[in-house]
This record gives sequence, C-alpha cells and structure tokens, in this order.
Amino acid sequence: MKPTPSAAPAYTSILRTKINLFLREKLKECGYEELIPSYGSVLSVVYKNGGKVQIKTIYDTLCKQKPTITESINRLVKFGYLTRENSPEDARCTYVVATEKALALKKDFNHISDELQNKIFKGFSVEEQQTFVTLMVRAIENFN
Repeated sequence: MKPTPSAAPAYTSILRTKINLFLREKLKECGYEELIPSYGSVLSVVYKNGGKVQIKTIYDTLCKQKPTITESINRLVKFGYLTRENSPEDARCTYVVATEKALALKKDFNHISDELQNKIFKGFSVEEQQTFVTLMVRAIENFN
C-alpha cells in the first residue's frame, strides 16, 4: 500500500474495520459473543467513572449520535451488564450503573484493550505513537 494523502479517508475506514474484526475475535475468544465492539466505548466511559455515570456524560464523551448510544445502553441493560437508575435529586437525570457482570468483564476488557493498543502500535516508537494520535485528533477537530 503506497500511502497518499487523498486516500486518508479510506485508510481510516480500513483501520476501523480491522480494529472491529480484532475486537470481535477477542470478545468471542473470551466468551462474550453477545458483545460488539461499539459497546466497548460505552463500557469504557462507565468504567472510567467508577461504574456509575450519567447517560448525558456518555453522550458528551462519545462522538456518536444519541440514538446509537441509547441503543448500545439498551442492549447492555438487556444483556445484564448495566442497569438504569434515576437520580433522587433530579428526575430528568438518569444514570447507568455497572452490574456484577460488567465488573467481572472489566479484567478481560482491559486485557483486550491492551492487546489492541499493542497491535495498533506494533513497531512504533513512543514518539511515533504520540505523533499518530496527535495528528488524528487534529484531523477530528477539523470537523468541529
């Protein structure tokens, strides 16, 4: 593959496809056939917030459409990984809370995340990793 700037959107798409295939394979190996890679972004926000987070925080953190995030949350509730909890102070505020099942998944989740990072950055120096991420973020910010 000869890198050309005009093919950047295609490269982004190819990388996303490869990441999703990798994650599906790893989730299946760990026995989580019902999970798909997009659920990982929701779980990641929940884990980073101590296992309980406002749904609004998930919307604000992820650059995805609200219906997509809502569907992921609904599926994770259906599969027993999350529960919904209304705020006692503000009825308009809803939290999602990690269940024991989600907390049990966290070790495998972190391991798969580490494997993904190693796969993406195989052969990259620390400086190249930072440059790659910095340039990706700059490109993303061009759409804001």
